Amino acid sequence: MKHINSDSIDKMESRFRANLFNTISGFKSANLIGSSDNNGKTNLAVFNSVVHIGANPPFLGFILRPTTVARHTYENIKANGFYTFNHIHESFIEKAHQTSAKYEKNVSEFEACDFGIEYLNNFSAPFVKESKIKLGLKLEEEHLIKTNGTLLVVGKVIDAYLDENLISTDGSVDLTKAGTVTVSGLYEYSKNI
Repeated sequence: MKHINSDSIDKMESRFRANLFNTISGFKSANLIGSSDNNGKTNLAVFNSVVHIGANPPFLGFILRPTTVARHTYENIKANGFYTFNHIHESFIEKAHQTSAKYEKNVSEFEACDFGIEYLNNFSAPFVKESKIKLGLKLEEEHLIKTNGTLLVVGKVIDAYLDENLISTDGSVDLTKAGTVTVSGLYEYSKNI
């Protein structure tokens, strides 16, 4: 068994170290976050850091990289306070991953990556039409993680959309039946069988 200590971590090539520690924690959820600015210009970006914060009331969080460069998703969330989480399914992994490319602010990833935009029940942020599980969130708070300059962004779930047959009698959602995929690292998508 290989032993990796802090001295060997410090000596690793940066891309190797990033890949190692982005995958070593295991599988993570794969979501597309939909948002729009105050002028209605939409943004869509893949995130692998959505976490459960609480159930009563329902809160979810996600980690945002340092804002030392433009972060269109974050700028939109701060501007209008609402955003969506949309599960990624096996049928559109490649398109979803393409949203991570560097697009200019005036380019909508919905259009560039060929995703349908859906506005539901007067919610101000766009949902991904193709997603089988969609959540609408309202920004509640954010926390700076001082050790690396990332932010934990926390939102309250306002709306949830999914087929009723995906919800079991105990309330848990059958993600396998939905075809929801997970991600390990930045590029390795997996499905539960």
